[in-house]
Amino acid sequence: MDYIINLVEDDENLNKLLSSYLENEGWSVNAFLTGEGARKVINKLPHLWILDIMLPDIDGYQLIKEIKNESSEVPVIFISARDADLDRITGLEKGSDDYLAKPFSPRELVLRVHKLLDRIYGEFENKDKLIQYNECRVDLNKRVVYYFDTEVRDMTSLEFDLLVYLLRNKHQALSREQILDNIWGAGYYGRDRVVDDTIRRIRKKLPLLKIETLYGYGYRLVDKDVSTKR
Repeated sequence: MDYIINLVEDDENLNKLLSSYLENEGWSVNAFLTGEGARKVINKLPHLWILDIMLPDIDGYQLIKEIKNESSEVPVIFISARDADLDRITGLEKGSDDYLAKPFSPRELVLRVHKLLDRIYGEFENKDKLIQYNECRVDLNKRVVYYFDTEVRDMTSLEFDLLVYLLRNKHQALSREQILDNIWGAGYYGRDRVVDDTIRRIRKKLPLLKIETLYGYGYRLVDKDVSTKR
């Protein structure tokens, strides 16, 4: 599988070295020297982020917060030259999946990446990669939604994750709290209004989806021929 990795490292020489090692494994690497540069593509979800904690503009902690707000499931590896124990603990608290203290061997990073990618994505290798629901088809591998066989190009990563969550829990009553925990992550402290806004955008883009509003509770995805009796 051609995994996409976003690497954020402000040391230009180290950035080029790590990118070369990662690309030699057959992975596609988007390399950034600043946090602001990486921030611009957070909504274009890769398979993995590798973040330096110390950056010249915004630090890796702020960046991982924004990444996890976009999708709580995308894995993150932190790298840092600061206090290893403190950064490792803080990184785990903020949702990182692994940590490497500088200096480290580029080969060690490659091995860590292999292990993490296998753990996160290997479970899907023997499962169906397509979900079909009426006129909607979701390609889990490519993270693409088709509506009447036409690709929905403006679907954001959060909208995609929430759509898949609804499809995998069809006919189940899902509270806003459940949705927040599973899509935005248990550490999300914003208002649950964000769920309503994301549902509204999904409905606009996929108008034939039957997403029922459970007033005062949450939402439920049902089949087209299922109607709510008054």
